[in-house]
Amino acid sequence: MENQTEVKEFVLLGLTNLPDLRHFLFPPFLLLYMTSVLGNWAIIAVVMAEPRLHTPMYFFLGNLSSLDVCFSTVTVPKMLAGFLSQHQTISFAGCLVQLHFFHLLGSSESVLLAVMAYDRYVAICNPLRYTVVMSPRACLLLAAATWGTGFLHALITTAMAAGLRFCSSNRIHHFFCDIKPLLSLACGSTSLNLTLLNVDAAVLGLSSFVLTLCSYLYIISFLLLKVQSRESRRKAFSTCTSHLTVVSLFYVPVLGNYMISSPGFPSDRDMIPTLMYSIATPVLNPLIYTLRNDEVKTALKKLLNGKLFPNRA
Repeated sequence: MENQTEVKEFVLLGLTNLPDLRHFLFPPFLLLYMTSVLGNWAIIAVVMAEPRLHTPMYFFLGNLSSLDVCFSTVTVPKMLAGFLSQHQTISFAGCLVQLHFFHLLGSSESVLLAVMAYDRYVAICNPLRYTVVMSPRACLLLAAATWGTGFLHALITTAMAAGLRFCSSNRIHHFFCDIKPLLSLACGSTSLNLTLLNVDAAVLGLSSFVLTLCSYLYIISFLLLKVQSRESRRKAFSTCTSHLTVVSLFYVPVLGNYMISSPGFPSDRDMIPTLMYSIATPVLNPLIYTLRNDEVKTALKKLLNGKLFPNRA
């Protein structure tokens, strides 16, 4: 039998192998990360501090911001460190931990966007039953189901990666440990793993996307056919447009990344969509919800005035 050395650590090659370009990329990505963290923490603080925002819609928005803070933190600090060092190594155990939390948070966000779409569907299309359907207990159960589904998906993905054998190259052509780059380094056939990855992505990602899309299609048709007030339409469309923008920014690159999985799929192509939903989307979410939402803008101004000018009348 051929001698094979077990791989105990990996080298993350990052976005580029050009030293000058790595140093050039460090400041903008650091700025994006800080903007993401500060923006999402601002949303969380506003939702918690303003009693008028203690509603199901903003409860889920707070959950989304929490997910975004953690989601970008799983990958970006390691990537930033890679910009400043020639070789960025990560242990096998560390790789599995990063993989687990990336998929836990990413899949939880996928389900949460579907839950937020359902919340808007009930609020707009069945407002008289909204407080009953979206009771505090129901919201907590939906949030728990969101995180629980993400944990189950991440557990399957991590177990799949933990069972792989790596016996040759340990150089990951990516800026973090993801399942597809790991499969490309594994010894032996990975066709079963790729099949499971495709099925898992279809069941979780595609079903969440379809449920979200159906909810908004029903909302739009309801507004056009049954709502006569222009002001009511405007407010509802404004809220839905914010949600649909977030949905598009998240689902399109995710489905493009994980629904097309084959052994020879070049990992360089994976980086652009991954950058979109792991870095760009967490930055844009607070801006989208703040700029298009009068209630959040008012609460944010009130919070900032209270912090900056506490004795102001």
